[in-house]
Amino acid sequence: MEVRGEAIGGGEARRVRVEPVERLEVPAAITVPGDPSSAAFWVAAALVVPGSEVRARGVGLNPTRVGFLDILRRMGADVKALDVRENAVGEPVGDVVARHSPLRGVRVAGEEVPRAVDEVPLLALVGAFAEGETVVEGAGELRIKETDRISAVCEEFRKVGVEVEEREDGFVVRGGGGVRGGRASSRGDHRLAMGLAVAGLASRGGVEVEDMAASTVSYPGFLEDLGRLGCW
Repeated sequence: MEVRGEAIGGGEARRVRVEPVERLEVPAAITVPGDPSSAAFWVAAALVVPGSEVRARGVGLNPTRVGFLDILRRMGADVKALDVRENAVGEPVGDVVARHSPLRGVRVAGEEVPRAVDEVPLLALVGAFAEGETVVEGAGELRIKETDRISAVCEEFRKVGVEVEEREDGFVVRGGGGVRGGRASSRGDHRLAMGLAVAGLASRGGVEVEDMAASTVSYPGFLEDLGRLGCW
């Protein structure tokens, strides 16, 4: 396969030409790593439910995908990557272990967002259990996801008692109050559905999530795995 890149008009834009090939050569068997964005919900659950410990096995640990774990460690979270190794195609894979931890609020700057963009909504939950404020900035692209994810996260988490303020490119969570509980909607957004479900685990009164079926978009087995963790 030949791949050639060339500048267009002398600028930074690039055009790539891919030539056809007769066949592709891949390893005889490939084990697909676990999605770090899906594992993030179990990590968050372990951190905010007292006495909890969760081990997510075989998670992809590509450095471009684990920004959320780095942010959590800055918050004081007990989160470790164990048994790290390379898979058949050279990608780092390992087990992610998270334990309930006292947390502190942090500022998440725009340069950190690309490595944690799918997990940013979970910071509204984790931040509710942290001491002080958790500030997310430079996350304006979340407004053009399945929903306006900044607005949706702030409005729906407020319904269950999280003190969160919407800003143009992010939000501010005032921690310490945890999650009261109540009823909120996923608005058809899979990540919001799963985030609200995890919030229910750590709430004082339970959370009823409207349109929980949205979770199947990216994680068809989410509710089954929730049950496997002993949540019902």
